[in-house]
Amino acid sequence: MRLRCSVLAALTVAVGLLSRLPGAPGPVRAHAGDVLYAVLVALLLRVARPALAPARVALAAFAFCLVVELSQLAHAPWLDALRATTVGALVLGRVFVWEDLPRYAMGAALGGLACRRLDRG
Repeated sequence: MRLRCSVLAALTVAVGLLSRLPGAPGPVRAHAGDVLYAVLVALLLRVARPALAPARVALAAFAFCLVVELSQLAHAPWLDALRATTVGALVLGRVFVWEDLPRYAMGAALGGLACRRLDRG
């Protein structure tokens, strides 16, 4: 289970990075990253806690994404400096956007479904 989730997580990162390339279609660039971020969080949660039920994985992934999004309302100098880096921006984001929340919900649900599918073999 952990190996399969790890491989899917790596693929999710690759697709997410590809979705940010300048040649990617506008809607993909605008929306795919948030969905894939939540999928990644769900898969990584499952790697860390393989016995966690898929529904709980989805809820925990959404909660994590929500906390990260809400943290974008905080602007401590050290936090903004971290967000100014490429990795910091990819992991923490930069600007709070309400419209990201439904995309995180969709990605968390997809991550939960992926975990359920992996459970079935």
